[in-house]
Amino acid sequence: MADIENPASGTLNWRLSAHPITLVTFLSFRIASLLVYLLGLIFTENYVLIFIITILLLAADFYYLKNIAGRRLVGLRWWNEVSGGSGDSTWVFESAPQANEPGGRVINATDKRFFWLALYCQPALWVALAVVAIVKFAFIWLTLVVIALVLTITNTLAFSRCDKFSQASGLVGSGLYSASLARNVGGALVSRFFR
Repeated sequence: MADIENPASGTLNWRLSAHPITLVTFLSFRIASLLVYLLGLIFTENYVLIFIITILLLAADFYYLKNIAGRRLVGLRWWNEVSGGSGDSTWVFESAPQANEPGGRVINATDKRFFWLALYCQPALWVALAVVAIVKFAFIWLTLVVIALVLTITNTLAFSRCDKFSQASGLVGSGLYSASLARNVGGALVSRFFR
């Protein structure tokens, strides 16, 4: 039986987080949009009110995840740059230095598990809600679910890609003198360390 007083690293217990306030806020935004949508369906017929509150919560979740939670919990950040002249869009992925690099840090296992679990579960739940809306012929609610899917899937794909490039640059960088060289290959990754 697991020791309740001294849980193992990576256990899904927010008290083991290196950044508990960031983690709880991140999870609160993730859960709040779903709860407002579900409870709004059950307790009220006011579509506009539920739509506005859910969109605001989804926007706050998108911003907080992209700019704060991803950086603090797993050391990843992404953004999209559009060149003024040609209008080409470029995705930029940034990762904190690996633990074996100068200035690097170890990512807390609990933060990492909560982050990735919440990141992948929310789009899956919105897909299930989209199916329910289609089956119930509630197409007016489907518009809200589609907006939620776009926002959550964008963050999910971007952070998955960011993690993939981060791991690849860490492998390449471990064989070189400096990992910053690998982070600048192709302009895909930025070598800057962020706090």
